[in-house]
Amino acid sequence: MTSAPEPEPGSAADVVRSWDARADHYLELFRDELEGKPHDLALLAGFARRIGPRGRVLDVGCGPCGHVAAALDAHGLEVTGLDLSPRCVELARRERPGLRFELGDQRTPDLAALDGRFDGIVSNYSLHDQPKAMLHGTFAAWAAALRPGGRLLVVAKAGAADGVAADPLGSGIAVYWAEFSAEELAAAAEAAGFTVERLADRAPYEQEIASQRLYLEASLPGESGLDASRRAP
Repeated sequence: MTSAPEPEPGSAADVVRSWDARADHYLELFRDELEGKPHDLALLAGFARRIGPRGRVLDVGCGPCGHVAAALDAHGLEVTGLDLSPRCVELARRERPGLRFELGDQRTPDLAALDGRFDGIVSNYSLHDQPKAMLHGTFAAWAAALRPGGRLLVVAKAGAADGVAADPLGSGIAVYWAEFSAEELAAAAEAAGFTVERLADRAPYEQEIASQRLYLEASLPGESGLDASRRAP
């Protein structure tokens, strides 16, 4: 009996393979990670303020913890977590039973079909599992899922890696690992039609992987449906 071939590194099937295998390990490591990251909590709070109450936000590559979705929900947003890994979605639903988590691929152009267009998208380290060659297509898919005036927040690790590596989280399996420069993120955002409003970085906290963190905030042209509804008499 022959075994099934290994999925192509960085493909959707490879993301499922690697995250189904390490979801439980990741959950134990990072269930409450935001409690020790005041910068990131402040960033999510600012993003939520700019979206406004009841804004619909997609947390792409949400992972098994549901912690980013929970932080956004606490600020009055309607959040949907999205992940390719069935095990990640299963664990996130268990961890945060009051929130919505769905199975899906952030890289597909039909994200808007999930439940209409969104007011905002948050990508919290969701880009590291795929080749850098897919970056522009992913940003285009995010743009297609947003309403006019929609907002984007991307958090990534700085660097030049782009290939298979030992899991830096210590699961013991091989994973696809990509890192980015601020210029690469900005170029992909602008090519997809976003206006980049802020690019920032910070040094890693003591408990984090030792690489610089990148933060991109951007928006699409136009007025969101949420803004228009607020102006209505």
